[in-house]
Amino acid sequence: MDPIPKDNLTGALRRDSVKKNVAAIHVSGKLSLLQRKLSNVLLLNAYDTLVTQGSHRIDARTLCLMIGYNSNDTETLKTALRGLAETVAEWDMLDDKGRQEWGVSALLSFAKLSDGICEYAYSPALAEKLHDPKVFALINLNIQRQFTGGHALALYENCFRFVNTGSTGWWDLDVFRRLMGVDGSDYYKSYKQLNAKIIKPAVAEVNKVSDILVEPEVRKMGRAVSGIRFKIKRNPQLAMMNIDDGAGVRGGLVYGRLRDLGVSDRLARQWISQHGEDHVAQKIDFVDAQGGVKSPARYLSAALRDDFGSDGPPEAPPRAEVSARAARLKRVQELVAGRSPTQRDAVKRLFLNQLGASGLRNDFESHGWMSALNAEAIFAFWEELEPGAFDGL
Repeated sequence: MDPIPKDNLTGALRRDSVKKNVAAIHVSGKLSLLQRKLSNVLLLNAYDTLVTQGSHRIDARTLCLMIGYNSNDTETLKTALRGLAETVAEWDMLDDKGRQEWGVSALLSFAKLSDGICEYAYSPALAEKLHDPKVFALINLNIQRQFTGGHALALYENCFRFVNTGSTGWWDLDVFRRLMGVDGSDYYKSYKQLNAKIIKPAVAEVNKVSDILVEPEVRKMGRAVSGIRFKIKRNPQLAMMNIDDGAGVRGGLVYGRLRDLGVSDRLARQWISQHGEDHVAQKIDFVDAQGGVKSPARYLSAALRDDFGSDGPPEAPPRAEVSARAARLKRVQELVAGRSPTQRDAVKRLFLNQLGASGLRNDFESHGWMSALNAEAIFAFWEELEPGAFDGL
């Protein structure tokens, strides 16, 4: 899944990351992956007014888009919110005067869905602690969307804040079980089971999808494992993840010709993978034959998308086809205008996440929903988001 383009967001939702005070605040119980992602997005949405407003609001559809849950299944969302309201957060830290303070609170004091809006609140005491800037981890929302396992995301959250020190320090196994949400399970009292079912899979996923690499180390008392820590370093391959170089495409003649035309590395490899070298070479020959094309990369993109160029330049589309496209574009504008600013930002970002090619992204960022290069993809996107949106046009 592509990163969230932060240039298209406003307010608190512009941020890639959310301050999450995990050093001193522990969440009891088992949070599902959806609940964990949901709690991070709710905190991000509320952060700027966390201690000044009693409750916070977010469009429910936007909320689903933010957590990568593109669904109208409100029952699942209700279940996730109910779980957060039933989950206990506990803290044990120094107060402003240096005195030890212990406290406990429901993670959400209430949550409700009404007319497509999710309203929720934190208890005043928990809100104050969550907003405390002294101890926090930056939970990257782009990265959290990549996780498929709740334990892996929990491990990432609890390790990332130590990335600059290189190690989490030693955790007693009971503390670690609590951080992973398995402290109430007799099954995981055995380190063998804990390691096989929780630690190894979580470490593998963190190292695969996140911006850090973690390596567990154990401390023993006699023959029994008594503590665990994780060595942490930045993942230098993050920027290269999900990029398949294929069978040496960068060394091929077609790849070189694409790069000479100004096509980006990623887009060149995408076209070769999608269309094959021979077909792409044929389209390049067609573009070269036109002579004096001002934007050869864009022209080539259109040739590949609409499959013209084999038998001469494309013919002008019939008037009826032009009218139909104009009607659908107008409908897209109406669909966008009917959403709140926050929801428009989220929908725009969701569509951008589906555009893997930088050329297509650039055209959409320049022309928005009127992007000619992305027209068909835009229509398909809105048809999926709003089934029947173009019926009768």
